Amino acid sequence: MTGHDPYPELLRTVRAAYTSHPAMMAFRPLPGDIRRQKVNPHHCPCSDAFRDDATLFSDKFAELQKAILAAGQIAHWRETYKGTDIGADFMDRFGCYCIIGENSPFSSGDIRLYMVYMPAGLYYPWHNHPAEEIYMVLSGSAVFMRNGLPNKTLREGDTSFHESNQPHAMETLDQSVLCLVAWRDQFETPPVLTSRPNPPSS
Repeated sequence: MTGHDPYPELLRTVRAAYTSHPAMMAFRPLPGDIRRQKVNPHHCPCSDAFRDDATLFSDKFAELQKAILAAGQIAHWRETYKGTDIGADFMDRFGCYCIIGENSPFSSGDIRLYMVYMPAGLYYPWHNHPAEEIYMVLSGSAVFMRNGLPNKTLREGDTSFHESNQPHAMETLDQSVLCLVAWRDQFETPPVLTSRPNPPSS
């Protein structure tokens, strides 16, 4: 893609979706220090899976989904779990790129913002990280698992909050899912895989 810059539209649609959602604003309002920065594209097979997935539909967040898809053609796709035993199938199908933060088109000292895509029938194993996190589902659905809490199937507009170092996992069943994910505080430490926690006692 030459001659077209998808990032202003990405930021515009991110702002519109984020600021209209009370849970996201309560987690952390978008800061005033968001600045443009250079990003070097990095392609992964997951970006092709996302591009070719015709099953994702969003009523409220259609513009943001379109902007995420357009920016994905030149994004720096992350390989967070490269070198772990998570498996090639997961690495090839789980998609994530940063919108605000490292290797992304925008910087901020107060927030990290990502897109996360999972096709149908994919399991994201238990993991944790020091940063507090909130997922907002933009389209599709997934089962969200959090240590100490019952599993929940979330759909468009639903959110899942993860405390610092709280193990959590995620699984898509018969639908793909696209999410906007925000981190606050302790950005420096990446996620690590963890063992499946014991089920909560009754």
